[in-house]
Amino acid sequence: MHNTRRKFLKDTSLVSLGFLGLHLFAETGCNRLFEADFGSLSHREGDILSLPRGFSAKVISRAGDKMSDGLYSPGSHDGMGLFPWGKDKVMLIRNHELMPGSLSQGPYGKNLELLEKVEKEKIYDLSRSSDKICMGGTTTFIYNEKSGKIELEYLSLAGTVRNCSGGVTPWKSWITCEESPLRMGDPDYLLEKEHGYNFEVPATDKIGLTDPVPIKAMGRFVHESIAVHPETGIVYQTEDESNGLIYRYLPDKTPRKVGDLHKGGRLQCLALADWESADTRNRAELNTARFPKNKPFDVFWIDLEEAKSPDNELRIIGHAKGAALFASGEGMSYGNGELFFTASYGGQIGAGQIFKYTPSIYEGQPREKEHPGKLELFLESNDPEVFRYCDNVTIAPWGDIIICEDVADARIIGITPKGKAYVIAKNIGYRESEFTGPVFSTSGNTLFVNIQNPGLTLAITGPWKS
Repeated sequence: MHNTRRKFLKDTSLVSLGFLGLHLFAETGCNRLFEADFGSLSHREGDILSLPRGFSAKVISRAGDKMSDGLYSPGSHDGMGLFPWGKDKVMLIRNHELMPGSLSQGPYGKNLELLEKVEKEKIYDLSRSSDKICMGGTTTFIYNEKSGKIELEYLSLAGTVRNCSGGVTPWKSWITCEESPLRMGDPDYLLEKEHGYNFEVPATDKIGLTDPVPIKAMGRFVHESIAVHPETGIVYQTEDESNGLIYRYLPDKTPRKVGDLHKGGRLQCLALADWESADTRNRAELNTARFPKNKPFDVFWIDLEEAKSPDNELRIIGHAKGAALFASGEGMSYGNGELFFTASYGGQIGAGQIFKYTPSIYEGQPREKEHPGKLELFLESNDPEVFRYCDNVTIAPWGDIIICEDVADARIIGITPKGKAYVIAKNIGYRESEFTGPVFSTSGNTLFVNIQNPGLTLAITGPWKS
């Protein structure tokens, strides 16, 4: 989630209409969309979520819990990735979107009393001030669906900044993304390293921190999420800026194992053939041509030379070369040969857009120009009941898109391939916090999701397969 989003929205007069709609939506309890594929939502006193009949949610991990490595489970939960881990078990790797100095939400205790338990060289950035130590990172845990319990939980990456979302790789790792432009020597945080990079965290049940090595060739910018093309290993990336781009990373060699992405590659940004404005945002106040819904456009990709981008200018450089603009790229998920990603405050009222990218049969190869990939605007919300500020996204086992809202009274929403939206859950217990990190278990029996604050991971079970 971008820190400036709510200020941006409040400063935009047109979007005030969107907020008025949200206010009326909340006050009237309108439930037109609540007649969903799983039925209308209901809520029992004391429950955190409103859910369809027959479904239940259980908190399985909570910020502040002691983990298997003796540290505290950090707060500010965000994106998650899942891996099968034997019979009835799954492994999840979870992001923590923490700023430097967030000691009360970090793993070491409010007074850093547990910091001595960690090898200092495994912390990416300690900063030059102990009360500004970087608290972002990831935790890894194993969950047993049959027993309904976590069997192992530990800190797996430390010393990064605002780990927002990311994506899993076919070679069993999680790419975690820093949503930050902070630089070494920042006067407010006294940082010792550059930030705004991706890091790779292997899926392993061996307790310990991974080596915190940024994948610099993938670009330095305000990262949000990634998805990997399963055959080629090409990595697609979103950027959480109001004028962000969509990027892809072409590895020099097809990656097969952890660490291969570090061996170099080309960074590119997405451009559209036959769309002269190069702007997909459809914001009314921008006065640009309306990017049409459900019309595929041919895509071409532009090389970017300075991946490290010390001044966080990749999007400016890319757009000057013709790259398309997106209104805050957020979640991204690959499934069934298609890539879906969200732009959280695109559209006429700024409530969000969902795009679909279909890769070329020659994706990333010299013959790509013969059969280019296609981009289309799959769905745009111009009614707050459809969705509001779509953020993290996953593909359900039955093929629907599942999105989390980043707004008060947040919902988890399913969207069919034909674009029909239905509500799966509503946040009742912590109404000011967003949902993050949706992902289904390998069996399809459990939807895992986070409530970012106060930092909860929930397992939602019920008759999904019905």
